[in-house]
Amino acid sequence: MYRIVAVLVLITYIFIFEYLMILENQLENADPITALYWATSTYGNVAFNSPAGRLFSVIVQLSGIVLISGFLVTYVVTPWVDRIIKFRLPRKVSVGIKDHIIICGYNQLVETLIDEFNEEDILFVIVDEDEELIRELVYKNIPCIFGSPSDKQTLMNAGIEKARLLIANKSDERNANIVLTAREFPHMNIIAIVEDQSNTRYLKYAGADTVVSPKSMFGQFIGKKAMDRLVSRVTGATEIFDGVHIVEFPIYLKSPLIGKSLKEISNQHFTSAKIVGTWNSGTLSFDPKEEDLVRENTVLLAVGTREELSKLKRLTH
Repeated sequence: MYRIVAVLVLITYIFIFEYLMILENQLENADPITALYWATSTYGNVAFNSPAGRLFSVIVQLSGIVLISGFLVTYVVTPWVDRIIKFRLPRKVSVGIKDHIIICGYNQLVETLIDEFNEEDILFVIVDEDEELIRELVYKNIPCIFGSPSDKQTLMNAGIEKARLLIANKSDERNANIVLTAREFPHMNIIAIVEDQSNTRYLKYAGADTVVSPKSMFGQFIGKKAMDRLVSRVTGATEIFDGVHIVEFPIYLKSPLIGKSLKEISNQHFTSAKIVGTWNSGTLSFDPKEEDLVRENTVLLAVGTREELSKLKRLTH
């Protein structure tokens, strides 16, 4: 885009130069080659005699500074800064850290766990090879390191030799590799998050001490709701981790959440609970998008502590 703008500006200057040369009766300079020479060098034996021409010269020189600055920022400064930032991505935890939890992979479920860890003053570190994600976590002051979670050196950089627990939270295939690598450290307690419950036994074969299927838990929760009509859709809660529950919240007509996107709800801190699924027009999604809007017929599946969920419940009415 920058290159296109620069070329269009240069062509415009050439036409204006030729037009002003004709007006000043300097016909010997009114040609594209001379115009190109003048516009790119702005010095030499070609000069304007009229006030309009001199004003044009000033404009060209000032805009030239802007164009050169833009070029430097786009093609020199920005790539250099990106290299510096990439070089400075955290790659190793501090030497003194111990009894911490290593979380391989980051998503909404991990966000909920982080809230719990912070409340309980439990040390943890996120490990991921996604540069943009690590930059975002660094910006949010969330402990993290950059690297492949299935790489032994990366796990050593995460302090696995002094850690108390590792959570593998990538795809099932990646989790198997992470578990196999982490199992080289016999003391390590390993929890694997499984997407497809049929892969549970393979993760256990790889060496996972515990295999957790959030989707299965959500499914059991929803099935329980569907079968037990005597249980309130709002107050019923299923505990998926210690102190962490999942609850289903219908949205009522006067709810202040109606018309807001899930991103707005998160950014404006309406609640600390994490929305991990939605019902819309009878369709269940466990992968809600940030731009999804809350509507009158929406039902939210939220994960959090009882206090966080109670706050969200009040906002649904």
